[in-house]
Amino acid sequence: MAGPKHPRHYEESFKRQIVQLYENGKPAREIKDEYDISHSTLHRWVQGIRNSGSTKAADNRTPEQNEPVELRKRNRQLEMEVDVSEQAAPVFARK
Repeated sequence: MAGPKHPRHYEESFKRQIVQLYENGKPAREIKDEYDISHSTLHRWVQGIRNSGSTKAADNRTPEQNEPVELRKRNRQLEMEVDVSEQAAPVFARK
């Protein structure tokens, strides 16, 4: 079931085929209805291919948009390191 917590995942080749249909003149409404793709998804894929040649979000973000993403990743990494250190501390304290 697709939704915010369970989004659909499409292969890159499928995305490119859909964009090619749109670029060749097939109306967006027909594509959306036939392939059950939302307007925003189709628009995002088309813009991504036009802008960077890729439909991947990371390839289509500006450096300013990438910074919070990178910071969240770094924060998760540091939190994991702290958790490991906290779990290991009692082991090393016994020695």
